[in-house]
Amino acid sequence: MPKKLVLIVIDGMTPAALERAIEQGRAPALAFLAEHGDYRLATSVFPSLTPVCISSIITGAGPGGHHIPSLVWWNREEQRIVEYGSSFPAIRAAGLSQSVVDTIYNMNASHLSRDATTMYEALDDAGLVAAAVNITCYRGPHRYPPTVPGLTRPAYGPRRFFYYGLFESDRTGAPFAVRNRRGGSVDAYATAVGRWLVTRDGFDCFAYYLSGYDFASHASGPEGEDAERALEQSDAAVGALFEAAGGPDEFLARYAVVLLSDHGQTPVERAARLEEPFADLTHEVVVAASNRAGQVYLRPDASVDVAGLAKRLDTFPAVDVTLRREGDDVIARRDGADAPVEKLDHPDAAWRARSALANPNAGELLVSAAQDWELTDLGGRHHAGGGSHGSLVAGDSFVPVVTVGVEGEVRRITDVAPAVLAHFGVAVPASMEALTGVG
Repeated sequence: MPKKLVLIVIDGMTPAALERAIEQGRAPALAFLAEHGDYRLATSVFPSLTPVCISSIITGAGPGGHHIPSLVWWNREEQRIVEYGSSFPAIRAAGLSQSVVDTIYNMNASHLSRDATTMYEALDDAGLVAAAVNITCYRGPHRYPPTVPGLTRPAYGPRRFFYYGLFESDRTGAPFAVRNRRGGSVDAYATAVGRWLVTRDGFDCFAYYLSGYDFASHASGPEGEDAERALEQSDAAVGALFEAAGGPDEFLARYAVVLLSDHGQTPVERAARLEEPFADLTHEVVVAASNRAGQVYLRPDASVDVAGLAKRLDTFPAVDVTLRREGDDVIARRDGADAPVEKLDHPDAAWRARSALANPNAGELLVSAAQDWELTDLGGRHHAGGGSHGSLVAGDSFVPVVTVGVEGEVRRITDVAPAVLAHFGVAVPASMEALTGVG
């Protein structure tokens, strides 16, 4: 029988941050995994934003396969903005109660494609026990009523499921997750759950999601003191799993490991409103932007064409590249000129762009921000002076990957779920898009 497996996702951790922390001796648990495993870089998807990236990790498909297009997007069927939590002002602008329902429930229950198979669903079908804590893509076959009074709608997750204390398959004694996010309560909850699970060896595959680094990096930048301190806390959260197993050697005797982040992050110094170049088209287009990516949607009665929309951004300094479809071709517009997307020098640009535009929930025009720039969200908020992500540039796109006891090369984040299923001898569903050599 193969070893059980722990999938560790540290949100927003850059390769440079991981390498620096290991070199300086500030991340002993992560260093231990790197010393005993294989280390490489992989590419994220586009937009490189958490809901899109985590869905890609768990479904093994790009956004064209799982249908989550961005952090904020226009729902054509319902004629409304979907906002998964760019900022509190943004979700208030989109409608507070609707945004909460979209984030907690609808992303998994209705926005995530039914044609995509999650890692948890495939493992459960094979008779294996999947577990997950706090991860935003959680769809599985098991029903869980909420733990909070006043909420009645259930969620459907893996056999062992813990979601910020709102849904729990087991009582672990973990403190409520969202009481003090800035103080680290979210990852403290995940750590307590992880310790409980490992102590009981209560899973075959465990998705252990830690979000504290990304939160701190947005505030201070990926090289800031807050981010470095947060990565040390993430390392301690991994170390807690070692302790629960009896030590790091004992942990690896029991478990294979995949450690990675979902996207990178780069410093941003300036912010701009993507709505400005389209101010005279408010009845013809919808603009949805957040962090370092944006989408422009044509309304059904629009008289403008997508190529014309792209040209409007030629002199807009916050934009590096726009992407659009013309028949079967994907056109990248950069520096005032059109070219086939294959001409872009961004990491894995052609596949990432094609998958993003194949998403039926994507805008007709996709926007990747220029270096040092961020696009303000619906509430006007931004992270200028800190860090951000979402674009095609290398810093937003490369992620570190460490595998221990797992065969195959993870070269894209979409390779993770196929590699996990292959580790257990589970057939990889056709909806998963593994590169050759994985799965």
